[in-house]
Amino acid sequence: MRRCIGCGEMKSKREMLRVLRTTEDEIILDATGRKNGRGAYLCRSADCFQKAVKSRGLERSLKTMIPAEVYESLEKEIEKFAEK
Repeated sequence: MRRCIGCGEMKSKREMLRVLRTTEDEIILDATGRKNGRGAYLCRSADCFQKAVKSRGLERSLKTMIPAEVYESLEKEIEKFAEK
């Protein structure tokens, strides 16, 4: 079970999206859930992503500052998964 950093709900790992900070300090969406790096989990909804951005939950979980451009690209990727 993993906790969504947006809404705080506990769900299974397969029901969530993993946002990853790689060893090169890139912030990416890890669809497989198997890449190396520090991860944070989000529900598959744009609402949870917006809550995580507003509360800075993503920055706290990944222990790094996240530029606005990265948030924008993550939002576009998460919208693709939310539609499915």
